[in-house]
Amino acid sequence: MEKIAFQDFEKVELRAGTIVGIDDFPEAKKPAYKLKIDFGKEIGILRSSAQLTSHYSKADLLGKQVIAVVNFMPKQIGKFMSACLVTGFEDENGFIVISTVERAIPNGARLM
Repeated sequence: MEKIAFQDFEKVELRAGTIVGIDDFPEAKKPAYKLKIDFGKEIGILRSSAQLTSHYSKADLLGKQVIAVVNFMPKQIGKFMSACLVTGFEDENGFIVISTVERAIPNGARLM
């Protein structure tokens, strides 16, 4: 495991946002959804591709608050431009379990 300075961690903007839109992403190499996530007034709505189809239906995700990195450079995934990275953990089968907040907080709140 590589050690980093605290100043490096401070550069990563981990923010809470609410999933407000979900579309299928049939063109993705691995099953995924296209998400629209509201990060509040300061950041707005960002789009992300997320491989969450194994554990979550669209109904499970809509309205859920997630934790995402909002200051990575946008990433082209096929014809889709992903503007943020939803965080999560791999389960024992390699499927993603999303990171969420313990209780509702304002969209855009930064992880400290």
